[in-house]
Amino acid sequence: MSDQARFMLVVPPLMENNPAFERAAALAKASDAALHIVAFDYLEGLATAGMVNRQAREQMQISYVERHRQWLEDQARALRKIGVHVTTEVVWVERPLQEILIHLKEQSMAVLIKALEHETLLSRLMFTPLDVHLLRECPVPMHFVSHMHHALPRKIVAAVDPFHRNGQYKRFNDRILQEAQKLASTCHAELDVIYAHDLSSISADEFGFENGAPFFSSSKAKTLFDAQADAFRELSERNGIPPERQHLIMGNPVKVLASYAAAYETDVIVMGRIGHRTMDRFIGSTVEHLLFKMPCSIWVISPQVIIESDVH
Repeated sequence: MSDQARFMLVVPPLMENNPAFERAAALAKASDAALHIVAFDYLEGLATAGMVNRQAREQMQISYVERHRQWLEDQARALRKIGVHVTTEVVWVERPLQEILIHLKEQSMAVLIKALEHETLLSRLMFTPLDVHLLRECPVPMHFVSHMHHALPRKIVAAVDPFHRNGQYKRFNDRILQEAQKLASTCHAELDVIYAHDLSSISADEFGFENGAPFFSSSKAKTLFDAQADAFRELSERNGIPPERQHLIMGNPVKVLASYAAAYETDVIVMGRIGHRTMDRFIGSTVEHLLFKMPCSIWVISPQVIIESDVH
């Protein structure tokens, strides 16, 4: 068991099933990995019951946690019957983020799996959702499950961005493709690779213009496009991606990836995140924008994993 990979599934405080259970079980079985299911409970009604009677509140919390523990064990029992090694845990905590990060620090987990909690735009503007906090701070790969077509993914897309002057991005994109290939191999799924690029934003970012308009009035536009195509082709060939699986598409990355995923019934899109110095460019903003717009699930590679894996 010490060499067996471990997946961590975070479930909501309410005793209800969701697609993440089925996806986590399918991935764990296909990967021959152990699955640890954790519920971080906190119900406002029970928490405020102490305003009337503290002893009654504590008893209700204990009772609820125990019932949730038994409910999780019922779910785990069914998974064990299909050969998945499952453990369960219930923790009463008001703010689960830090507890999740502590669990990941104390226990070696290969991936964190969680159903995506769909929040309204207004809610996201007023309060940062747990999923966004995890996207920014989780030190291991994360799989946000949403709009699930199949329990075990059949169609996987890796989204890369190879056109950068910084050498760190080369290793970053290689890592994204390696993780995507590993996932596709485990699931016996098809793997396509997309470089969705916005020519104007890339030219402005890379060459210091406020916008990319100068490039569209000169031959530099074609030169830049060819350079991006060459970088994408070299990245794909270096990682053994056949030409028919390479897709270079011009347009806003969020719109391109969402449209492609919907058109081709994609199960999972694999992306990476990198922290930038300015908050408005955190993870390039693409992953965070896509999180609530994609018609499929998202697998996010964290920068810590990328850096640690490349130091040798």
